[in-house]
Amino acid sequence: MHHPTRLWRRAWLVAALAVPASMTAVPSTALAQAQTAPKDRLTIADYFNWEDVSNPSLSPDGKQIIYTRTWIDQLNDRRESSVWIMNADGTKNRFLVKGSDARWSPDGTRISYVAPGEPGGAQIWVRYMDAEGSTTQITRLTESPSEVEWSPDGKSLAFGMLVRQSDDWRIAMPTPPRGAKWVEPPRVVTKVRYRADRQGFLENGLRQLFTVPADGGTPRQITSGDWPANGNTWTPDGKALLFTSNRVADAEYTWRQSDIYRVDVASGGISQLTKRNGPDNGPVPSPDGRHIAYTGYDSTDATWKDAILYVMDADGSNPRALTEKLDRSPSGMFWSPDGTGVYFNAENEGARNLYFAALKGDVRQVTKGAQVLTVSDLGKSFLAVGTMSTSSKPTDVVAFDVRTATPKQLTDVNGDLLAGKKLATTEEVWYTSVDGYRIQGWIVKPADFDAKKKYPMMLEIHGGPHSMYNVGFSFARQDHAANGYVILYTNPRGSTGYGSAFGNAIKNAYPGKDYNDLMAGVDTVINRGYIDSNRLYVFGCSGGGVLTSWIVGHTDRFAAASANCPVTNWLSFVGTTDGSSWYYNFAKYPWDDPSEHLKRSPLMYVGNVKTPTMLMTGVNDLRTPMGQTEEYYEALKVRKIPTAMVRFNNEWHGTSSTPSNFLRTQLYLRSWFDKYKQPPTAKVTQE
Repeated sequence: MHHPTRLWRRAWLVAALAVPASMTAVPSTALAQAQTAPKDRLTIADYFNWEDVSNPSLSPDGKQIIYTRTWIDQLNDRRESSVWIMNADGTKNRFLVKGSDARWSPDGTRISYVAPGEPGGAQIWVRYMDAEGSTTQITRLTESPSEVEWSPDGKSLAFGMLVRQSDDWRIAMPTPPRGAKWVEPPRVVTKVRYRADRQGFLENGLRQLFTVPADGGTPRQITSGDWPANGNTWTPDGKALLFTSNRVADAEYTWRQSDIYRVDVASGGISQLTKRNGPDNGPVPSPDGRHIAYTGYDSTDATWKDAILYVMDADGSNPRALTEKLDRSPSGMFWSPDGTGVYFNAENEGARNLYFAALKGDVRQVTKGAQVLTVSDLGKSFLAVGTMSTSSKPTDVVAFDVRTATPKQLTDVNGDLLAGKKLATTEEVWYTSVDGYRIQGWIVKPADFDAKKKYPMMLEIHGGPHSMYNVGFSFARQDHAANGYVILYTNPRGSTGYGSAFGNAIKNAYPGKDYNDLMAGVDTVINRGYIDSNRLYVFGCSGGGVLTSWIVGHTDRFAAASANCPVTNWLSFVGTTDGSSWYYNFAKYPWDDPSEHLKRSPLMYVGNVKTPTMLMTGVNDLRTPMGQTEEYYEALKVRKIPTAMVRFNNEWHGTSSTPSNFLRTQLYLRSWFDKYKQPPTAKVTQE
């Protein structure tokens, strides 16, 4: 579908690509490739015209769908979002209002959405859905609202917001002389553990729940205290909100311990509904208010445990498991309109599909296929709406009756951009690694692939490490393939979507045999005969950066590598990261026994590195701080190993959130790899 902004965006891109490389900070050879790429291939230049869709929501009468459509503002180098609306069959698709996260009012006469407003930042707005279409700014907040939800009677909106806290530590400072310009007082932090915000300061605050009249007014804080209120869901009678929290002193560890609570909106009185030793999350009440569905599991020292879907009575009594045998984590839960069970999304072996758990205990898969389907709403007539993607089709809005389960594509937001383009193809592959583990991966092959030719290959490694690569469309891989590369991406042990035991297989052993899983995948593809063994490359970010820096310290088979946003020294990492679960990989704290932290640190093996290794990290990265990159870069320089450190401005954890930085990430990566080839004489070192 044609977007009205694409004409001027394309004109701007032509001008931008003509700017000298010294001004763009992108390698000139890579820019030349972008300008001369074949017309029938997806090019890096196409990225500025790429669009995305998310969060479709069905009107109460089931006749219309609103959704968020995201595009790139090239002049300001940022992504912008708009709310679009269409009929439930996909017709009359049109722009509605600037903003995102739109929600229908219960009677369908209004929508709420989040958009910039006064005095600044994100604010809650309401738009009437009549012919006049008037809009009203509902809030004037100093912090961004999240998870805005209509009350059942449509008279108010609930939302979550960070409430800043200050430590009451007074010192007897003398009065400054008149006109004195003393430095700003320090920030004192004692109530929470280290959690840095995006300004690089310690975030001294917790999320609390608020309500505000739907026609505007003063927000009223419903929860308070030294513990957060995560999520907010109205009970059907409109008298209370359900949320998740951990009301113990160490409230940051909600991934290990959390419970579900009910807060009375009128009085603020709170009652605890779950009291299990373990995390309970995501409460969703049944339409009649008699039951609450939620996810959780009993406390464990495992680094990964798939959650179970539970149902309890509205007062928290009679909890029972519905998906104990599924061994996959439910998400995005919706009650069946008739109240007989719960629909939910779940990831499995690189795909995401819709499932149904009946209250009677039966679990069945509703949709099937190599696809990434995320259902975001379910109507009273059993019509589901969501987004779906495959390896060859970008994300678009889909709808289907859950009783027939055949998704129908309603949008085609990148159809005009892909018209006449030949795309890379993706082949699923399974192979056996050490300990008999079966590992799933995918081989991305350039358009017009010829098995008689020899292609350079990139091994791409995901982060987490508890996450899952999937079969969804990837612009980045398509771009690499359009430039002649075969890409292998896999889900080694530790990945999610394969059950709790598989995910927990790297406990106290990361990096470890996941390295062998990756190397077995490389061997599998090489043995097919179409890979140039002189040109093997490896890269990854975060957990992928960890494994990349580990790989070059354990084998010299790769011609070049790029360890992006890595952890290279677990000892220095644990005290500087903003993550609260840094110890999950180790049996002991480093001050009790540092041996395992040293054994698993890629920096300890830098003496073995022969591979030219680049590092790319965001200068504001708080999860894998820049110091991790600097330590490894300096060690490589001391050893005279070819290296480069690329420090991305305006980036936090990752290097591609800013649109122009996505281009730079792609281009620097290929520019680095294009420099290096090697004879196929290197050997793999087993762990």
